[in-house]
Amino acid sequence: MKNRIIIAALIAGTLALSLLFNGCANANQNRDKAQLTATAPGSVQADALTDKPGQEQATAYFASGCFWCVEAIYESINGVEEAVSGYAGGHTKNPTYEESNTGRTGHAEAVKVIYDPAKVSFSQLVDVYFGSQDPTQVNGQGPDRGSQYRSIIFYQNEAEKKIIDQKKAALAEQLGEPVAAEVEPFDVFWEAEAYHQNYEVQHPENPYIQNVSIPRLNRFKAKFPELLKANSH
Repeated sequence: MKNRIIIAALIAGTLALSLLFNGCANANQNRDKAQLTATAPGSVQADALTDKPGQEQATAYFASGCFWCVEAIYESINGVEEAVSGYAGGHTKNPTYEESNTGRTGHAEAVKVIYDPAKVSFSQLVDVYFGSQDPTQVNGQGPDRGSQYRSIIFYQNEAEKKIIDQKKAALAEQLGEPVAAEVEPFDVFWEAEAYHQNYEVQHPENPYIQNVSIPRLNRFKAKFPELLKANSH
């Protein structure tokens, strides 16, 4: 997929071209090239997790298309302290954005959600996950196509897996067709480069943000108004 810099420039003229060609793979045209290597991705491994019942902070991991979109959705939820863009579900170590976008690393663009279980439950976060995407689209969301944009929902214990499996089965029955999201045990999360974090907020003028991310966020907000933060943008 072409670099975000090239695509964003080519599609700025029309909405139709933007939706056809401009996906999450196109970055801010004025991005400083040095930024690409300024911050090495970090990682969180399953065996390093310390989440316990009754704790004040917990984590969850989701992938459903462009991480710019998913990050913005989860950060609008009351009880979510932060959402971090990154890569998960693959077989290579320390993946870069450019490597992930080839589809050869096995990773999907993913988001680590840091939340307060006293304010929002894992079950509600799963409802947000299935309710904020096209659950039947395979290997992508909207204009973003490829295995790096596939939907994966990660579980960290059997209780989470049970919640996911039940909700996925109920949704498939309601829709009358298969739900595309993979259900996988969490292994490792590699944090994306610094320029990807909070991208929707930092670059509201980007054509992809205007034509894909913001409409997706607004559809989610209309569907789940009871879960939104008071100051949600």
